[in-house]
Amino acid sequence: MKNFSIFLFMLFSTIVYAASDPEITGIRQNADSIGLFDKFELQISLKAICDNPFDPEDISIIAVFTAPSGKKWTIDGFYNYTGWRSLWMVRFSPMETGTWGYVINVKNRNGKVSSSPKTFEVVPSRHHGPLRIAPNKRYFEYADGTPFYGVGFWYNDSYRTFNRGNIKAAELDKLKELGVNIISSFITPLETVATGVGRYDQNICGRLDEILGWMEDRDMQLSLNVWFHPYLSETVWGGGNILWETNPYQTVCDVKDFYSNEKAWKYQEQMYRYLIARWGYSRSLALWFIIDEVNGTDGWTSGDSLGAARWAQKVQQFFNEHDPYHHPTTGTRSGGIKEWWQEGYQTFDVAAREIYEAQGFPIVKSGTLKTAKENPLRYSYFNYAGQIRKLWKNFDKPAIIGETGWDHTFFEFHMPGYLAQYHNALWVCLTTGTAMTPLWWSHNPRLNSFLKSNQLTSIRNFTGQIPFSKLTHVAPMNITVTNGDAFAIKSDQMIFGWAVNPDTDVAGDTITVSSLKPGKYKVRLFHTWRGQFFSEKEIFTSDGTVKITIPVMHNENTHARYFGQDAAFILQLKE
Repeated sequence: MKNFSIFLFMLFSTIVYAASDPEITGIRQNADSIGLFDKFELQISLKAICDNPFDPEDISIIAVFTAPSGKKWTIDGFYNYTGWRSLWMVRFSPMETGTWGYVINVKNRNGKVSSSPKTFEVVPSRHHGPLRIAPNKRYFEYADGTPFYGVGFWYNDSYRTFNRGNIKAAELDKLKELGVNIISSFITPLETVATGVGRYDQNICGRLDEILGWMEDRDMQLSLNVWFHPYLSETVWGGGNILWETNPYQTVCDVKDFYSNEKAWKYQEQMYRYLIARWGYSRSLALWFIIDEVNGTDGWTSGDSLGAARWAQKVQQFFNEHDPYHHPTTGTRSGGIKEWWQEGYQTFDVAAREIYEAQGFPIVKSGTLKTAKENPLRYSYFNYAGQIRKLWKNFDKPAIIGETGWDHTFFEFHMPGYLAQYHNALWVCLTTGTAMTPLWWSHNPRLNSFLKSNQLTSIRNFTGQIPFSKLTHVAPMNITVTNGDAFAIKSDQMIFGWAVNPDTDVAGDTITVSSLKPGKYKVRLFHTWRGQFFSEKEIFTSDGTVKITIPVMHNENTHARYFGQDAAFILQLKE
């Protein structure tokens, strides 16, 4: 009888407590006044019952922000367990200056509650805001309209705990000095075997907080890969490409059914919501890189590739509907000439083609230059040019090479040919129309020597002269050079191009640009290896043709002034 009484007391107490509405006991702002595009963060103290604080059906926090213009922003809150305390948080990046208002709404299975209205001030700042697709649909710009051309590569971390990954703040400083303004990186899945599906490892989340903070401090951008293919692979490619056993989704579905299983999708929606709530605010979040190498997953090879395409469409729709900042999305199929992902390029905001040239591309298959019918450097840049032109022709959106390089090339690391191949990839991608440099795999001491990284400085110096997002009627154009090959992009404002001859050099060669308006043009020639403009002159044309002769550089006071195998230029009509 005594035990029964205790049971009734516990049951009654539980019912009374569970039936109570949630209560907001405190709201703390990180500041009363912040800069435009800065992070406005709220810490919210609650009394509320829930089984899973990461499940919005169990408990949700929604902040409604009102801009000075009257526009409403609905922002999800999130659960952030840090150290010895539990915190509910909201992160927001305001897009207008002036006085903002907000209300916090909390809802759980028992009821709901709203806070009293509160305000904060937004003042001008030096920041440009998050990236978006430019009006010309081919390039990026910041929220305030400032043009952006990405210069960078993959730089992976591991995100195991605070300050223990590969990404270092000091290394980011070095890269920024070299001209790098974007890195692409994959994250260890937020859900682990330890947390279980539907719950998120806060060490990993905290590490991503840290890295995005570093990026914001340095005005750099992060392309964030959400699903790295090994975590969705049980059989594909072997070795380190198989990590499904570490993915808690194995308790929900078979790996081949990941893209189609409804229960798995329900958990994904919850995770995507968390990604947006916790990190969507960041002006340094460049891209949601949804899936890397979709064909490296069992859901593609053993399941249904069309089902994977339908899954991509669902993910795209979710981010389109729920990300209030509308960060662009992208995704890739692996490298190789046959690995074309039509459905993916159609679906995502950015068409990201992978190229690993030795995987199906004709890079001197005999393995010796003695028997080569074509210079492997020439094959290499034509591979990039061909794939980028195909993206331009088929998709009216930014095109990028989302992953490339590493050791799937003819030349080995640290050979002069490898450096030349990398150099050429940068310039041919720019002058056939990509919105950023090819994202080389992957930054580490073995691959990224000081010399190689300096190539990024050179192309940054050149692209800094081009207002990409302001260009109108942008398109690839055909130009010629006396010997070798030439590539160019035309627009109403300017033409920029690149000429190359890997067999000898371009000194003394003439670049011919036709179909121009008659008039006076300013021509600037650029030494791609020095990273400097070295010549500027005016040329008048009455027949719409401009000829640009590349000078021959001679020895000068015991200094070799060798021009090299390539040159870039910018051509502008003078008013």
